Amino acid sequence: MNLTGNLLIGATDVLATEGSMQALNPATNEWLEPSFAFGGAAQVEQAATLADAAFDSYSHTSLTERAAFLETIADNLDAVRAELAARAALETGLPQAQLEGEAGKAATQFRQFADVVRRGRFLQLAIDPAQPERQPRPRMDHRLQKIAIGPVAIFGASNFPIAYSVAGGDTASALAAGATVVLKAHNAHPGASEIQARAIRKALQQHGLHEGVFAMLRGSGNAIGEALVDHPLIKAVTFTGSEAGGMALYRRAQLRPEPIPVFSEMTSVNPTFILPQALAARGAPIGDGFIERMLVNVGQACLCPSILIAIKGPGFAELRSAMIHRVTAAPARTMLTPGIHGAYVKGLAALQSAGADPVAVGTPADAAFEGHAALLEVDGQRLLAEPALAHEVFGPSALLVTVSDEEELLAVARALRGQLSAAMHLEDADLALARRLLPILERRTGRIVVNAFAHPQEVTFATVHGGPFPATTDSRFTSVGMSAIERFLRPVAYQGFPDALLPPVLRDGNPLNVPRSIDGQ
Repeated sequence: MNLTGNLLIGATDVLATEGSMQALNPATNEWLEPSFAFGGAAQVEQAATLADAAFDSYSHTSLTERAAFLETIADNLDAVRAELAARAALETGLPQAQLEGEAGKAATQFRQFADVVRRGRFLQLAIDPAQPERQPRPRMDHRLQKIAIGPVAIFGASNFPIAYSVAGGDTASALAAGATVVLKAHNAHPGASEIQARAIRKALQQHGLHEGVFAMLRGSGNAIGEALVDHPLIKAVTFTGSEAGGMALYRRAQLRPEPIPVFSEMTSVNPTFILPQALAARGAPIGDGFIERMLVNVGQACLCPSILIAIKGPGFAELRSAMIHRVTAAPARTMLTPGIHGAYVKGLAALQSAGADPVAVGTPADAAFEGHAALLEVDGQRLLAEPALAHEVFGPSALLVTVSDEEELLAVARALRGQLSAAMHLEDADLALARRLLPILERRTGRIVVNAFAHPQEVTFATVHGGPFPATTDSRFTSVGMSAIERFLRPVAYQGFPDALLPPVLRDGNPLNVPRSIDGQ
């Protein structure tokens, strides 16, 4: 594919209006061709207006039509998989083979949501038939379905340039819901973003859908993102990134004349608790496995396990030794962007300033933006006294927290902020302590893992990728998995409608054969 660097708004390629940029290869510190256009408020206006114009027709596409569109996007992504992975590798320093897998995952998500759409269960259809003979007052016929919330703004993520970017789960679930999408691409991987955006636009054209169903914008600084959140035609926002960035968007959205939901996924250290009998039985393999998962993606994953809490006792020395060995052997690897690398270096320094002791470091960096692995250690009392020790450091580092007994372990758990995930390693003899720990974790995370690690995560109907603040701005929803579609839906009730005026999914006889509840049955 010949990259143009243009913005994609409707069927039009839009040239730069606010300057341009080039992508940086972080592994070689070299600039990549071509230049990529920046837009501004005028392009936000153009894209949002088109998205609004497309919404009524797109949100009323049949389930079959919409599912077929999503499958065509998946087919188009498969067709450019090797090219997409190669460009993403240049822009991120990540291995091309890994990125081909990520591209495959992105296509799979679109196919999974196509299946969700065809089943129709996401509509949550409910019918309470009329009861004309009811006394003292007859009941009218009531019918309910979920509909798309409106045009939505999606902010592409930096750390997964495909699966959580332009063709990521947010875009797939929003399009599945019937929402139209205005996407702000992340500037860390503009070429990969354009390849994905063109695959989506091609699918729109193949199905004869309104050009405003999808647009991709790009801009410098915060202005274009702020314009997106402020635009009155935008009805919801998704964001994956830092707590500061997510909260800035959230607060801005609440100050609009019409406040809108912002679904921000922000920060998590994904704590892992090693209970005493598991520690005694499996200390070394748990420690090795924890660091192995921490090092994935150079620690640049929202589910990176970053804090391990264990009671000092049998098996602890083996656990600690295995962690040190794995960290010491880890090579320094290129991080995604100069900014992420700089924040990682500052984060490690902040942990040490807060009282964490470095106990192991990996191979020193040879290039400008390589991040070296690090293991730091602190006792439970110090962590309780200094909450900053439990804040995320985005990169390949881990904090080992030593506690003296079960009560201190539970106290540390209570001190943690909201998390995307938490893990417990246990044996049968640990169940009594696990039962005490479980309700503490339930209040602080959306996903609890036993005898495994938080990363990786399957994309399924039961997946939850969310949690209490500051992991997200709304713990009622997930941003990964089939129920991610629920973020973009709202209920509408139809009372006393003639059958011919009802949406097809609610008509008598269930002509589309979709699941519905009748009087709660």
